[in-house]
Formats: sequence, structure tokens, C-alpha cells
Amino acid sequence: MPAPAHPARYHPALVALHWLVALLVTLALIAGGLVISDMPNAEPGKVDALRIHALMGLSIGALMLIRLAVRLRTAHPAPATTGIALADRLAPLAHGALYALVLLMVASGIALSLQSGLMEALFADAPMPADFHVFAPRQVHGFLADLLIALIVLHLAAVLYHALVRRDGLLRRMGFGAR
Repeated sequence: MPAPAHPARYHPALVALHWLVALLVTLALIAGGLVISDMPNAEPGKVDALRIHALMGLSIGALMLIRLAVRLRTAHPAPATTGIALADRLAPLAHGALYALVLLMVASGIALSLQSGLMEALFADAPMPADFHVFAPRQVHGFLADLLIALIVLHLAAVLYHALVRRDGLLRRMGFGAR
């Protein structure tokens, strides 16, 4: 029997990557926005916090590229409908924006690290820059973080709409089980 054109669920690798990336992005945003940004650069613990943040960011970037490759190579469920034509047209753009913003966050973090000499401070015992805010990629990184948080909130609102208002079982598509 041939496989259906549109499976009921996403590929298990895509599901695992979705939840792993969601967890790592959440942790990175919390660490960056609530811990690292308020910590003075002269504080000894900041190097360790930035080292973890940078490694998480690089891991997120690698996982997102793998996720994109899996997404492009596997069959996925038919597009969901909200019953609202404009929302149905915007949903694919919002999902694409999530991918783009996460990858741009990684790129701006790398640019900041290169421009500020952060990698040498984190992995070669060089001094930390006095202030990261003087570097343009830091401003971009912060702005992208704000956009990403807003888009994540919108994404979660859409999930809740599907779960609580439409009650269409949409969330099951991003779970494990028979495809």
C-alpha cells in the first residue's frame, strides 16, 4: 500500500529537532536576556556564561540547518487551516520567519564574536571587551532576539488557538507516533 501524500505527522527526526531546538532557543533567549545582558563584563562568571551561550548558539545553528534539510527532504502534513484566510496565508511566512530569525541570531552572534574578539576571550584567555554594545552586531542580535520572542509568542498563541478554539488536534502533528 503506498504511503499517503500527506502524512498525519511530521517525520520523527523533524519532531525531535523541533522540540530540541525549541528548548535550546528558549534557554538561550532566557540566558541572553535575563542573565548575560545584565552581568558586567568584568564579572568572572560572565566568561563561563558566554561560553555556554556561544556553544548553545552554534549548536542551535547546526541543528537548524539539519532541521531545514530534513524538512525539505521529508513528506509533511497538509497545511493547517484556521478558518481565517489571512491567517492561513500568513502561517507559512511566520514559520519561514522562525527559521530565518533563528539562523540570523546565530549569524549575528558569530559576527559579534568575531568583531569583538570574544572567541579569544572565551577560549584563549584573552581579555573580555569592556562593552559589547559598542559593536553593531550586538544591536542586531538584541533586535533579532526581540523579534524572535514576539514571533514565538505568536506561534504559541496560534497553537493555543488550534488546541482550545478549533480543537483540531494540530499539536499531534508535531508529536511522535504513526505517520
